[in-house]
Amino acid sequence: MKILVVEDDSKIASFLKKGLEEESFCVDVCNSGEEALYLVGVNRYDIIILDIMLHGMNGDEACRRIRHEKITTPILMLTAKNAIDDKVTLLNAGANDYLTKPFSFEELLARIRVQLRKKEQVDNILYCADLAINLNTKEVNRGGVTISLTSKEYALLEYLARNQGILVDESRLLETIFSFEKTINSNILNVYMYRLRSKIDKHYALKLIKTHRNQGFILSDTSH
Repeated sequence: MKILVVEDDSKIASFLKKGLEEESFCVDVCNSGEEALYLVGVNRYDIIILDIMLHGMNGDEACRRIRHEKITTPILMLTAKNAIDDKVTLLNAGANDYLTKPFSFEELLARIRVQLRKKEQVDNILYCADLAINLNTKEVNRGGVTISLTSKEYALLEYLARNQGILVDESRLLETIFSFEKTINSNILNVYMYRLRSKIDKHYALKLIKTHRNQGFILSDTSH
């Protein structure tokens, strides 16, 4: 799970980053609304923690602009304001929830987990860079372009995506995807992987499916 923390108080930002990473989250940190807009435009986050009091563009304006860009990532606002009208303003700006400073880290974690559960229930989508796999509809798209896959190609891609960043050996893929086949050609996996790669990676600079000769395959958004 990847989280963006937008906080211009370096001590609070460091505290949040350290605590969230200890909870096994991947954390990016920035200190301005402008940088937050850039980061959410080029990365995909599972949740955004956004302080309302920022230098330059404040948090509620950044929230509005994020929503204007049709980005639906859950946003948890941090605010020192406690008035009902202030909280209503945050929700109207597009925030999913808010937490009033000072707050306990345990409550922050609880709020994060609530939003992630809601997101999983609504989306049920696996992402790798700009590749999106909808587990409900079995639809696949990359960079907003729909990709048509056969059932076997989809099954391979979903399995790799569920094990994203992990080298999956050939025998595991054969056993999982082709276990019900009466006869299995020794080259069948390479044939399907070639077809899948031609659809997923051929027209893109960043190749997501990597082959480790005589070992297996890995789906990853890194360049190596």
